Amino acid sequence: MQDKVVLITGGAGGIGQATAKLFLDQGAKVVLVDINESSLEKAMQSLTSNPENVAIIQADVTNESDVKNYVQETVSHFGRIDVFFNNAGINGPVAEITDLEKDAFEQIMSINVTGVFLGLKHVLAQMKEQGHGRIINTASNAAYIGSAGMVGYIASKHAVAGITKTAALEAAPAGIRVNAVAPAAIDTQMLADIQNNLTPGEPEKSGEAIKQGIPVGRFGTPEEVAQIVRFLASDEASFVHGALYNVDGGMQAD
Repeated sequence: MQDKVVLITGGAGGIGQATAKLFLDQGAKVVLVDINESSLEKAMQSLTSNPENVAIIQADVTNESDVKNYVQETVSHFGRIDVFFNNAGINGPVAEITDLEKDAFEQIMSINVTGVFLGLKHVLAQMKEQGHGRIINTASNAAYIGSAGMVGYIASKHAVAGITKTAALEAAPAGIRVNAVAPAAIDTQMLADIQNNLTPGEPEKSGEAIKQGIPVGRFGTPEEVAQIVRFLASDEASFVHGALYNVDGGMQAD
């Protein structure tokens, strides 16, 4: 990863920060994109070992002008984009279909699907101009299953899986690889929010129930996801196109 330029959306989140740290430790230059500017600044401060190799850009991934800007700013700052971790996403409220507000469903789809599409649209154009690049989308084990009370998240991650495969087919002739990670139950703020939504005031109760469905009996860590992102971004994965890599403690094997 020495001197590679890595662009990460959802960069202020747990997986985004862990991935940024791993790439920086391996000599990369990293641009973090997130909608929350204060969280971005905190993330920047936590990565101060290589401040000259880090840039932050506040952006709404559902806004095409913002997406164009984060691509242009990255190229202006570091000259190119070698790796794009298309990672921004939300889980949304826990509610059955009959109770879920249309606005809430549309917000989930806008961030998790439209945001991924727009990132691909503009980063792929840049990578095709360069003649190289590696893209990793964040899907989920939700891309394989249904889950009562989470229709928006489930639908959005099924969409990310399909988008990944389509983008891989379109990008391969240009020498660009597109793949996805499919994490499950990673110990982040998003998982904590899900637990609080499932059992308000008793997050540990739903946490234990979730762990019982994981063959290894524990939550994953952001660092474990970051390692798979690094692999998919590396030359070691040179023949990997359109794959969804499970990081789920064996849940899809059960």
